[in-house]
Amino acid sequence: MAMDKLRSGQLINLAADFQIQRITRGEPDVEDDPFFVADMGQVSRQHRRWEFNLPDVQPFYAELGTGFDCASVQEMRAVLELGVHPSRIILANPCKAVQVLLYAKKWGVQTTVFDNLDELETINRYMPEARLLLRIYANDDSALIKFGDKFGAPADMSWSLLQRAKELGLEVAGVSFHVGEYCRKRRSFRKAIKDASAVFEQAQTLGFNMRLLDIGGGFQDKNFEDIAASIREEIAQRIPSTTKIIAEPGRYYARSAYTLICRVISRRRQIIEKAKDLPDMLYQNDGLYGHFMNRLMEAENFCPILVLDGASSGKREAGPHRYTIWGPTCDGGDYVVRDTTLPCEAKVGDWLKYKNMGAYTSTTATQFNGFSSDCQTLYINSDPLVLKLNSFGHDKSLAIKPYAALSGKSRRILLYAGDGVSDLSGASEADILFAKSGMVRTAVQALVRYCEQCGIPFVPFNDWASTLATLQEFYQNGCSNDV
Repeated sequence: MAMDKLRSGQLINLAADFQIQRITRGEPDVEDDPFFVADMGQVSRQHRRWEFNLPDVQPFYAELGTGFDCASVQEMRAVLELGVHPSRIILANPCKAVQVLLYAKKWGVQTTVFDNLDELETINRYMPEARLLLRIYANDDSALIKFGDKFGAPADMSWSLLQRAKELGLEVAGVSFHVGEYCRKRRSFRKAIKDASAVFEQAQTLGFNMRLLDIGGGFQDKNFEDIAASIREEIAQRIPSTTKIIAEPGRYYARSAYTLICRVISRRRQIIEKAKDLPDMLYQNDGLYGHFMNRLMEAENFCPILVLDGASSGKREAGPHRYTIWGPTCDGGDYVVRDTTLPCEAKVGDWLKYKNMGAYTSTTATQFNGFSSDCQTLYINSDPLVLKLNSFGHDKSLAIKPYAALSGKSRRILLYAGDGVSDLSGASEADILFAKSGMVRTAVQALVRYCEQCGIPFVPFNDWASTLATLQEFYQNGCSNDV
């Protein structure tokens, strides 16, 4: 895991430097805006971690053989447009407008959630064929964001809700709950699973055949293994083995995969005597109303990392410098962090890098004061894959796979093949790398430099046939580096 994090950090820095250079040069297709670097390798590692710790719980979040948890028409539409089958979508909002139900019905999204009688009556009127989950009350009193005050049927209501569903002829297929974001206490999941087990027994008494349990979200990095162990134990003790168990770990997957890079657009130094003990001020091109809304929503403590502008002139003052970092709007409350310390003097044109920016950042960004919320994302992949294909298409993927399978090596053979469009993606720890010859894009040049630094063979190709021939020779020769 430590090597994975090191490799991820190196590729993130490489991608960030590449984008910064493009912005500095003023390339016409690049805006001088904040940008993300997203490491899909980190998403894959989180998924493997999930599968190891909760092998019987299917995460409804990402395109890794999992499903999708949606709350609105817009979210359902976005997922369906990706070609996802409606059966892999759960409409997990317990309180929905009629048009949301009608959209779900039209496009075949059958599974949804309820926690009150009025919602049950609405579903019966507009979508009686729905497959329902009863959301029950669950709460971690130490969670950063609590849901118990807003959603979840109390224990003494579950029987009457199930009875009414039975009278209406509706199908209640299971139970759901959510203990709150950043769950800290193992007993919160234990109690929720215990309460869910009681509802399963009530449903069986009424003749329902429940086969689904949704344990919600709230998972975080630092205590995931401990929480997962408690969940495994409680499920094994209380939930029938025939029950399908799913979860909604959006933050768990996304948060650590994204890094945001912002530019310093102005600076104000404390020059009057009475203010010299106060931190200086930096103004960056993103703030509270952009991708930093979590300062208010979740009391997030942002830790900027200074990236120096190589084009800046003049000397810098060495040693730690204190700064308050402000966003670009005219609102006096638009600050990102107060009184943080950077390792040296920061100047206009420098960059500030923020890790762990993948959860509730773009989705909460606004256009307050007319500032754009658009943000380009550069995708990298720090995960060592058997095969990484880019812009070749499905048929080429099938054609290339046998060569990886025939390698006969005790370790996995790593290959990156691309045309330079997906900048820097997948090059880490490759055994051989292909990119289109004759391309002068900065992306390809950066890949060549990366290969030279790491000792990875770099092979330009003119067409697909010549590439297949080179691949065949590469694998038949025992994957020698002498290509």
